[in-house]
Amino acid sequence: MKIGEVAERGGVNLQTIRYYEREGLLPKPPRLASGYRMFPDTAVRRVRFIKRAQELGFSLAEIRELHSLRGSAGAVAQDMRERAKAKIADIEEKIRTLRAMKDALNRLAERCPGCGPLSDCPILDALDAKGVLV
Repeated sequence: MKIGEVAERGGVNLQTIRYYEREGLLPKPPRLASGYRMFPDTAVRRVRFIKRAQELGFSLAEIRELHSLRGSAGAVAQDMRERAKAKIADIEEKIRTLRAMKDALNRLAERCPGCGPLSDCPILDALDAKGVLV
């Protein structure tokens, strides 16, 4: 199938397909004599796999590993489970970091009267100061 059909059936745009190819996530398909690239039916499945893995927070490098794991003869479900658990831990750390950022901004916003000259703004003062805000 042509690149447009792969993109449509995979739920992405043409540039995404080209990007996945450049990143080595999709093998480059053979070209017909007309110059058109013809992707195998498996390309759509791989595009969906990549897209869904990204939605779950996996990086392209991690997705590459997941895909090679899938094709590995010696891989077992425990390998995938460990990767999923590691991703969960990464996400939980990001949530903690985002909550700390939110709390810091809330504290700063509460200290700001919202009136007067900008030069007296405690938020800007805190951003200029040394030390950790979060």
